[in-house]
Amino acid sequence: MIQQLLDVRGIRHVALVNAQGEIVSSAGRGADITVVQAGRAVISSLQTALGQNSWQDLLLDVNDGPILLTPHGNQVLLTAFDDVASLGRIRFAVRRLLS
Repeated sequence: MIQQLLDVRGIRHVALVNAQGEIVSSAGRGADITVVQAGRAVISSLQTALGQNSWQDLLLDVNDGPILLTPHGNQVLLTAFDDVASLGRIRFAVRRLLS
């Protein structure tokens, strides 16, 4: 399923990570998935502070390049890509895949 995201220009790695931080599925050149647990902690804190119970995605710009975290049920899809300028194309492809 997620393998097809690698056809989108700029995407280097995708991984579907479960609530325990384990990789369910992945494709492409490896990325550090430890960022998923840290991202979940940030999202949880923001949800509490803002009184929200859902989220759409979180963009992190780290040393290895931008990473988009997108919820999918109780899992998170990590999408590592080359350039923040590609964010619109990446979000569109991720949403199309997950819908």
